[in-house]
Amino acid sequence: MERIGGFFLAISHETELIEGLKAALDEAKRKKHKILFSEVVEVDNISPLSFYQVGREQYIGERFFWQDPNKDIIIAGLGKVEKIQVSAADSRFMEVEASWTALIENAVKTGILEKEGTGPLLFGGFSFDHNKSNSLLWDQFGDNLFYIPAFMLSIVKGQAYLTTNLICSPEDHVQLFIKMINERDTLLSGSVNFGNGHHEIIEQREIAPEHWKYTVANTIEEIKGTDLKKLVLAREMRLIFNHSVLSEQVLQKLAVEQQTSFVFSLETGSDCFIGASPERLIKKTGNEMFSTCLAGSIARGKTKQEDDRLGYELLHDQKNLVEHQYVVSMIGEAMKSVCSSVNIPKAPALMKNRHIQHLYTPVKGMCNRFVSIFEMIEKLHPTPALGGLPKEKAVRRIREVEQLERGFYSGPIGWTDSYGNGEFAVAIRSALLQGKEASLFAGCGIVEDSTPEGEYNETSIKFKPMLSALGGNLHE
Repeated sequence: MERIGGFFLAISHETELIEGLKAALDEAKRKKHKILFSEVVEVDNISPLSFYQVGREQYIGERFFWQDPNKDIIIAGLGKVEKIQVSAADSRFMEVEASWTALIENAVKTGILEKEGTGPLLFGGFSFDHNKSNSLLWDQFGDNLFYIPAFMLSIVKGQAYLTTNLICSPEDHVQLFIKMINERDTLLSGSVNFGNGHHEIIEQREIAPEHWKYTVANTIEEIKGTDLKKLVLAREMRLIFNHSVLSEQVLQKLAVEQQTSFVFSLETGSDCFIGASPERLIKKTGNEMFSTCLAGSIARGKTKQEDDRLGYELLHDQKNLVEHQYVVSMIGEAMKSVCSSVNIPKAPALMKNRHIQHLYTPVKGMCNRFVSIFEMIEKLHPTPALGGLPKEKAVRRIREVEQLERGFYSGPIGWTDSYGNGEFAVAIRSALLQGKEASLFAGCGIVEDSTPEGEYNETSIKFKPMLSALGGNLHE
C-alpha cells in the first residue's frame, strides 16, 4: 500500500505509473505531437468542496465543480492541462467533439479504467446563442469553453477517485512524474478554511425592469398575430459587494439549499459562472440516455397547505400545461431520432425546489452506443423551455429584442469522459461572479395568455436561489 497526502491508495502503482508515463512520452516522440496521459487511483473519501477550496491559491481561475441532484457523481477539477475552444458557429458542438476525440484516441491511461466520471474528462459549456456571443460581460468565456483538469477528484456512487492528467510533448522527460506527485500530495494534504469574512451586498439593482415588461407586452401581441407560439425572455440583476465573492462559499451554500438541483461552477481568468440548475439537458451512461422536460412554474407555499394548493394549481393550469407539452414533444422527438425505445410518462409531476416548483417530466431512452452526447446537445439545444417555438424563429427574435447578454446563461454546461458517458444541465438559476460584482439571470416563457406583471413575478421567484446563496434581498 502506498500513502499519498495522508490517503492510502488501493494498490501499489508506482511502477505502473512510471511505465504508463514512459509509454506516453514514447508515443509523443514517435508521433511528434502531444499525447494525453491520465492516471486514476482510489483514495479515501475527501470532500470535493474541500479539494476545490484547497486549490484556490494555486489554481484560481482554473477550477470547476459539479454535483448532480442524486449525488451519484460529484467532481472537482483543478488546473488546466488542455483547453478546447472552437469558433462560434453552427458546427461548434461537433467541432468540440472532434477536438476531444483527437485528444483521447491516442491517450495513455493507467490505474483504474472504465469508471464513469474519472480519467480524462472534459468540462465546460456553450453560450446560449453563438450568433450573439460577442459580449464584454462574457469576454473571459467566449462562445464556448472546455478544459481538461490537471487534478480531479471524483466521488462516484460514494467511492472517491483521484485523476491526474498530463500533456506529454516529444521533448518532455519522465521527471515530470516527480513534480506531478508533489503537487498532488500538497492538494490532498492541504488544510481547508472556507473563511469567516463573508461578503455583504452594498447594492442590488434590477436591470431595466420596465423595459423588460414592455418587451414582454409586445411579444404577447406578436404571438397573437404570427406563427410564433412561445418566446423565452430573460433579464438581469446586478449585485455589488463589499468584498470579492469566493465561489467556494457560494457553492457550499448552494449545495445545502438546492439539494434537488445540479450545482456547478466554471472558472476562467478572474470570472466564475456558478449556479444550481434543476434542469437536466442530457445524460448518457453507456447506452442509456436521460433528459428532463421542465417548464411551467409557480412559487412554493409558506405552509404545507398553501404549498399543496399552489402545486395543484400548477398541475391544472392550462397555460403552464401547454407550455410544458411543447418541451415534452420536442425532447421526445429528439430522443426518438437516436433511441430504439423511449419512455415518456403520460402526465407531468411536480419538482419542488427550495424557492420554486415546476412541472416535470423525465424522459429515458436506449440508444446506439455510437451516439455521442454532443450529438444530443446539438439536437436538444435550445429546448422550448429556454428558446421558444418555432425554434429558429424564437432564437432569432431573442437575439433581436432581448437586451440581456445571456452568454453561458441558459446554455449547456457539463462534462463528458473518455468512455462516452457524460451529463449536461441547462445553465439556469445562475450567476456570473466578477470580483466584487455579480450578474444574476432569470427568464420565463411568454405565450399568448401571459401577462407582463405575471412573467415579471415569475422571474423574481427564479432569482431567489442565487440571491439566497449570495446573501441578497429575496423580497419575501
